[in-house]
Amino acid sequence: MAFDIDRYTATSVSVNWADLDLESFRRHPLPADSLRTLRYMADVEYHTVCYTRDLLTTPSHREADVSAFMTMWNREEFWHGEALAAVLALHDVTVDYDVLKANRLKLGWKDKLDPMKQSVLGGLVGADFVAVHMSWGAANEWSAITAYNRMAELEQNPVLAELLRRIAKQEARHVAFYTSQARERLAASTKAQKITRFALSHFWAPVGSSIMSRDDVTHVMGHLMSGPDGRRAARKVDDSISSMPGLGGLTIVQDALDGLGIPA
Repeated sequence: MAFDIDRYTATSVSVNWADLDLESFRRHPLPADSLRTLRYMADVEYHTVCYTRDLLTTPSHREADVSAFMTMWNREEFWHGEALAAVLALHDVTVDYDVLKANRLKLGWKDKLDPMKQSVLGGLVGADFVAVHMSWGAANEWSAITAYNRMAELEQNPVLAELLRRIAKQEARHVAFYTSQARERLAASTKAQKITRFALSHFWAPVGSSIMSRDDVTHVMGHLMSGPDGRRAARKVDDSISSMPGLGGLTIVQDALDGLGIPA
C-alpha cells in the first residue's frame, strides 16, 4: 500500500508528554549509563536539521513527496529531542542550543563540507540517489525504533517507557514512508539496487556516528545492543533492510556492532 503523504502531513503533530509524570524522575532517577544514552539520543534528534540541510542539496529535494515528508520529519524529530531533553533536565542534565552549537562547531570543516559532498554525490548518481537516501533513511529509522524499544525494555521505568513508545510510534510512520519509497525505487532500477547496496555495505554506520565520539557510540551500542537480546534486535533490523529489493543478505547493523567490539 502506497504511503499517503497528504494524510501524514495533515496529521503530523509534536510528540506529547504533558500528561506524563516526569517529576517521578526526581524520586526515581535513571542511572548514569541510561542518562548518557538518552543524552546521545537527544543530540542526534536535534541534529536532524543538519541532515535535512545536507539532503536539500541533492536530487531528493526535487521530489514533492520527499520534500513534504522531510519538512514534517524534521519537525517531529526536533520534538523528540525536546521530550528527551525534558527528561534529562530533571536529572540536572541541560541540553540547550549553546551546547548544541558548540558540538557542531567541534565538527569544523566536516560540517561545512557535508552539504557539498552530498550535492556532488547526488549529482554524480542522479535520480537513483533518491533510492539510496530512502533506503538509508529506512535503515536509520528501523535502528531508532529498535533503540527506543530496547531502552524501554532495559529500564522498565513506566514513565520513560511510555514516552519512548510515543516517540517510537512516530518513528514507525517515518519507516513507513522511507520503506515504501525505497521499495518502489529499488524495484524499478537495478542500478539503484547496486548503488544502494554498495553505499550501505561500505559507508553506513550507527545513527550519530558522524557527530558523536567513537567512545559515545560504543557506549550506546553496548548499552542497547550487547548480549543475546541486543543482537536479536540487531538481526531484526538487518532482516528488515535485507528484505528490500536487491539488498538481500546485508548485515550492516551486526557488522557495525562487530566493528565496535560490542559483545554478542
